[in-house]
Amino acid sequence: MSAAAPASHLHKCADSNVAPVKTTVHFSITDKVGALDDCLAAIKSMNISLTRIESRPSKTAEWDYDFFVDFNAVDAEQVRKVAKSLEPFAKQVHIVGNAGASGATDELPESTPWFPRKMVDLDTFADKVLEMGEELDSDHPGAKDPVYRARRAEITKIAKTYKTGQPIPHVEYTEIENQTWAAVFNKLTTMFPSHACREHQHVFPLLIQNCGYGPQQIPQLEVVSKFLKDCTGFTLRPVMGLLTSRDFLNGLAFRVFHSTQYIRHHSKPLYTPEPDVCHELLGHVPLFANPDFADFSQEIGLASLGAADEDIERLATIYWFTIEFGICRQGDENRAYGAGLLSSFGELEYCLSGKPELRPFEPTKVAQQKYPITEYQPVYFVAESFKDAQMRVREFANSLNRPFSVRYNAYTESIEMLDSKEKVVRYAQSIKTDMLTLVDALQKLA
Repeated sequence: MSAAAPASHLHKCADSNVAPVKTTVHFSITDKVGALDDCLAAIKSMNISLTRIESRPSKTAEWDYDFFVDFNAVDAEQVRKVAKSLEPFAKQVHIVGNAGASGATDELPESTPWFPRKMVDLDTFADKVLEMGEELDSDHPGAKDPVYRARRAEITKIAKTYKTGQPIPHVEYTEIENQTWAAVFNKLTTMFPSHACREHQHVFPLLIQNCGYGPQQIPQLEVVSKFLKDCTGFTLRPVMGLLTSRDFLNGLAFRVFHSTQYIRHHSKPLYTPEPDVCHELLGHVPLFANPDFADFSQEIGLASLGAADEDIERLATIYWFTIEFGICRQGDENRAYGAGLLSSFGELEYCLSGKPELRPFEPTKVAQQKYPITEYQPVYFVAESFKDAQMRVREFANSLNRPFSVRYNAYTESIEMLDSKEKVVRYAQSIKTDMLTLVDALQKLA
């Protein structure tokens, strides 16, 4: 972050469309001999190669099984034929596809843009970066430094090969990298007491005590990720560079934050045109340890699952003005909570200087606000609290054009679509159990 160019994980342009169309078919079958064989034979009769098959006990009241079948569709017509072929053999056939060059989701109203259902699905994002990573723009401070470029390539390789469930590989940072970190750390920590929100200030000493934060060396993502997991269930995942808005926001639904491991060029330690490990560890990480902020961040992620492209753009704008460049009201003062502010000494000072325009946080208005990406923001939005912001985002999400609701199952680390009466009843039963536990606890306290 810098006095000139704020960095963000979101790329301000239309997400790239690619073909073929990654498609998931979800269907239920009754427990009888040959039921699955009939379904698979119907699909394979169209010369379709399946990339994955998974089965789970059904969420329905009957003793059914749910199946998830992945394949790469040629076009919308092929997807439609697959769904039609399954109707005689299966129940509740749902298509989840990603609009590619064929525009499948536009032609197929019942289809939904593909989204990850399990945390392991995030592995498919590994090499889908838009820019940065080991490739640098010509105006990047390290663009003409072959040693720096080689080092970036070495570190981004970790992200490309990383798989869900693995420990994040240790990076042995060089002396010059640690010195760059120290310059940023020392500058920003002098400003946090007067500019950062209380939640950020509350967690920061814990990161010093538990995660090795300090000017001496760059903390390791694996150590920080374990700390966050214990605090709120959030984890870090290494990433090569900028993801599409859809992929990045989808990760938040699983309480996963895609984090870079490389650091800015040493020639300009207080400037970076992109997210780097300073931005992640000093800006984002402290607040992901706060339960209310973690809930708020996940709320945006859940709203992005299966959302239309235009809704992804609106959610990405809300993300920009909150998690990256958000300000909150604390007592009679305004304080910064956005990582883009907390990791940029220049904009952190500017945002609370009285020069920019401050508006109340109203998601419907925030989602329409245009913003620059290479200069300070002329407008910031002020939230009353993280919990209030979460409820407002939830209300906004309910207005999106998505024909189903979703919930994150923390036990299975998977997304459940609440698209049938049986699933809603099952969800209600789990809430009832939690309510009984709450009532019991309240009675004992009384």
